[in-house]
Amino acid sequence: MNDTTTTPTGAAQAREALGQLRAEVGKVVIGQDATISGMVITLLCRGHVLLEGVPGVAKTLLVRALAAALSLDTKRLQFTPDLMPGDVTGSLIYDPQTGRFEFRDGPVFTNLLLADEINRTPPKTQAALLEVMEERQVTVEGVPRPVPQPFCVAATQNPVEHEGTYPLPEAQLDRFLLKLTVHTPQRDDEVTILRNHNAGFNPHDLAAAGVRPVAGAAELAAAQRAVEAVQVADGVLTYIVDICQATRNSPSLSLGASPRAATALLAVAKAWAWLAGREYVTPDDVKALTHATLRHRVQVRPEAELEGVTADDVLNSLLSTVPTPR
Repeated sequence: MNDTTTTPTGAAQAREALGQLRAEVGKVVIGQDATISGMVITLLCRGHVLLEGVPGVAKTLLVRALAAALSLDTKRLQFTPDLMPGDVTGSLIYDPQTGRFEFRDGPVFTNLLLADEINRTPPKTQAALLEVMEERQVTVEGVPRPVPQPFCVAATQNPVEHEGTYPLPEAQLDRFLLKLTVHTPQRDDEVTILRNHNAGFNPHDLAAAGVRPVAGAAELAAAQRAVEAVQVADGVLTYIVDICQATRNSPSLSLGASPRAATALLAVAKAWAWLAGREYVTPDDVKALTHATLRHRVQVRPEAELEGVTADDVLNSLLSTVPTPR
């Protein structure tokens, strides 16, 4: 496929390839269809994703399978308390043979970076990702160095273990297009997982597990352009703004969604509509992605948290009160 064109045929082929992509990843990541779709939407919108779930729910496997099915390069970086910024972005290394300092690429120079347990490293190292997530480049000694395209950071964190962790600052959280909750699988899905392992499934050998490349950078680029062309009526645009305005006025929230959050919700709604085979966005598309787009961009007041209120609870309430356009 020629990724410099945006013909209807090219868009249709890209949509078919992205549909196959979800099915291909689903071969090895069982019972996580919503998370897989969220990952695909993140790539379609050129964004980054925060995956939150307890250990053992296939967060790492999901990223590896997605990269394999897309023929993309991927690297895994374990975030630890002693990790330094240069361990993330790369650094200048002295070469005694040439007598010069040469730049050695860090793990961010890849297509799909798995930032494992991102909240286990201090803010100084977390900040090393800010520039590359926003501008797709790393600046060392005043020299900007672009990372490969496409580029996506998939970060993970454990929601139940807080000892030795550092809260992600708002500036870091805002870089993530979506925050996806990776739940433990349902009973039947877990039986399927065990059945696969009993039959010899090796999560470290995805090719043997049947995961094959079904799309590449060209198809992804064509799909990204097709998503940008999806039409959005003024009523839906107003609906998105009304939802974000409602978060700012909610008595349960100390921080509401920013205008950047509104643009993120617009982008993911267009991607969701396109994946569904439509060239226009409906209010239901907006509702479908509101939680994943806003839950990490709003803050619940401490007194509400003490009562067990979560960001998702507040968003549920707001979606039931904000008028839906016809």
